[in-house]
Amino acid sequence: MKHWEHGLLQVSENKRYLKNGEHPFFWLGDTAWLLFQQCSKDEAWTYLKNRKEKGFSVIQPTLIHSMPGEESSSLATVKCDVTTKAYWEHCDQIIEMAEELGLYMGLLPAWGSVVKEKILNADNVERYARFLGERYKNYPNIIWILGGDIRGSDGLDVYPKFGRLLKELTPDKLITFHPFGRTASSLWFHEEDWLDINMFQSGHRRYDQASLGEWDDNASKEEFFGEDNWRYVDRDLSYDTVKPTVDGEPSYEQILQGLHDQSQPYWQACDVRRYAYWSVFQGAMGHTYGDNAIMQFYNGSGGNYGVKEVWKEALHHEGSGHMMHLADLMKSVNFTNGQPKEELLISGQKEKYERIAVFAGEDYILCYDYSGREFSLNLSGYQGKKLYAYWMDPVSGVYSYLQDMTNHDVITVKPVARFTGQNDWVLVIRGW
Repeated sequence: MKHWEHGLLQVSENKRYLKNGEHPFFWLGDTAWLLFQQCSKDEAWTYLKNRKEKGFSVIQPTLIHSMPGEESSSLATVKCDVTTKAYWEHCDQIIEMAEELGLYMGLLPAWGSVVKEKILNADNVERYARFLGERYKNYPNIIWILGGDIRGSDGLDVYPKFGRLLKELTPDKLITFHPFGRTASSLWFHEEDWLDINMFQSGHRRYDQASLGEWDDNASKEEFFGEDNWRYVDRDLSYDTVKPTVDGEPSYEQILQGLHDQSQPYWQACDVRRYAYWSVFQGAMGHTYGDNAIMQFYNGSGGNYGVKEVWKEALHHEGSGHMMHLADLMKSVNFTNGQPKEELLISGQKEKYERIAVFAGEDYILCYDYSGREFSLNLSGYQGKKLYAYWMDPVSGVYSYLQDMTNHDVITVKPVARFTGQNDWVLVIRGW
């Protein structure tokens, strides 16, 4: 059954999650910025079918990344003409494919550079909004994502007007904003009525890469959290007005750490898992995965950020297959009533890679241990429940029974060491 057949996608009563009717919705996104521009219909079907089979629920493509004759600002050169009827019919057909598969399309109307260069501006944004509203008002699988790697302050004359118009024209569709690296939509638009969901971009830099002297350095007033993407969740959920939040662009699988220096290592599957579990266990409404080759649909020519494989090979990168295990885990519990519960940790909590992320509800506790370190939990609040504990492998999704923890006040656990690869594990405690 397709998500929207349960009801419209909307914000849940506690304002921290999404739901279709009374069915909780877990956002598992994939960045597919140049899907419309780079892919034929057959190629688009291959991509969408692959992502559907891997449990993804939201695809994030851009309708206009650049205009004819212009160099694409940061990705592969786009050769299609977005001003033609044929192009928009091509977009419609791909969106309809996604609808057939039961996938939401998180559509970016225009990449941020189109606004920064004043191609989309305060004088013509109403015309474009009405065009989009009329064209897509009856599609059940549309989510609007304004922005596109841009600070909200670089489009204050465009985005509030754009958001209000889209909300007026398509009131049944949710709206968010994809911001500049290591910033969040909440920095500019949190109190705007049209903004239903906050989105942050935790980005592609290591803890030690706060400033690289590049175009994508943060401004001095913007906090740098390094790889601690869970801190963006904390900040977004700390405001008096509560809105759901999601990491809309963490470090991509197989992209250069820091983006710009070819001598640097690449982010791997273990890194994308860490970002996913850290943010979701801190209370994010879901997570967006990304792959360097997929987001630009690299086909062997051009390409940026040290891309190595063509996108049809990158479809099978291991990290994309690991995301469904997180989604399945969250959907197996009443996650919309859960909370981050670091206070359950008695010992073992440390910083950076040794952080233990804890998320818990009335009848479950979930702990993500990236470094495979020993830690202790206080279970006194779960007295009277039958508690069974398992180690869940975030690579395979396999559960391995650990022990009966019924009537234990304190338990101490340490994941078994893997012989190869990163030693991250999820402790799953279920209660009855």
